[in-house]
Amino acid sequence: MAVTDQQSTIDSPVISRKRYSPETANSGFRHLLMRMRRRWQLYALLALPLLYIIVFSYIPILGAQIAFRNYTLAGGIWNSQWVGFANFERFFNSFQFTRLIVNTLSLGLYLLVIGFPVPIILALSLHQVRTLWFKKIVQMVTYAPHFISTVVMVGLILQMLNPRFGLLAQLTTALHLPPISAMSKPDLYQSIYVWTDIWQHMGFSAIIYLAALTTIDPALHEAAVVDGASKLQRIRHIDIPGIMPIATMLLILNFGNFINIGFEKVLLLQNPVNVSVSEILDTYVYKVGLASPTLDFSYATAIGLFKGVIALLMVVVANYAVKRMGQESLW
Repeated sequence: MAVTDQQSTIDSPVISRKRYSPETANSGFRHLLMRMRRRWQLYALLALPLLYIIVFSYIPILGAQIAFRNYTLAGGIWNSQWVGFANFERFFNSFQFTRLIVNTLSLGLYLLVIGFPVPIILALSLHQVRTLWFKKIVQMVTYAPHFISTVVMVGLILQMLNPRFGLLAQLTTALHLPPISAMSKPDLYQSIYVWTDIWQHMGFSAIIYLAALTTIDPALHEAAVVDGASKLQRIRHIDIPGIMPIATMLLILNFGNFINIGFEKVLLLQNPVNVSVSEILDTYVYKVGLASPTLDFSYATAIGLFKGVIALLMVVVANYAVKRMGQESLW
């Protein structure tokens, strides 16, 4: 009987109301303030990055309304004429709409399909290397190009692909083949962009997978060796499942950058011959909004906002697909 009375007392609505009373909320808030006071150093370190995100990521969202206005420098953001979706309709009806979407999606898909698994393969390969000095040399050689600026990297690429004295010209001459002007062939542009991007970033991207591989229990590999498993079998059944949560999260984030390729390297590798396949949304926004004599800020902002919405939808879809497959998702 006493147990029944105690259970009824616990489940009574009076106790539930006390649990969520304003006094309880104030007590929780005071407890949070006490925790922040005890660890004020950590919150002080967090303040500057948080302020940076607010100032440069959230406050500029107010400027997105330029896409719905006929923006002029004299009128400013708030006093320019409101035109609704006119700028979006202008872009959708533009003759360049289809070409820009196809170029952006094809380049992003190419980069995702080829560029995503390469760091994983590199990390799995380096994890099996037992010669420490060789492993360190390979790591240094592969992630050093990541720290080269985009302008310098594009200069190196153009010099290597120079049809007269570049590395490609010397190889074709040694093999008694006709010279190849790679930058004047539009069908080679995306391959040049993707494979040079992989060369530049694969080593740095493999670091996070190497860190994930170190968290795998060595006893699993010892048991697999005792059972007679080969290295490929251990990679397939131990290493790959061990890094799968990290890989799925990075894959979801890469889907957000699927359409947000960036314009620096694409723009620097452009020329009048390959512009038909190299013009993407980012470079077009730059040319319309900043490089054009008319400086059409509203039109450029509308295109950028459209690209951002598509990127958000792709992240949501990728997260939902990963969750349906039973893998680790972002939310």
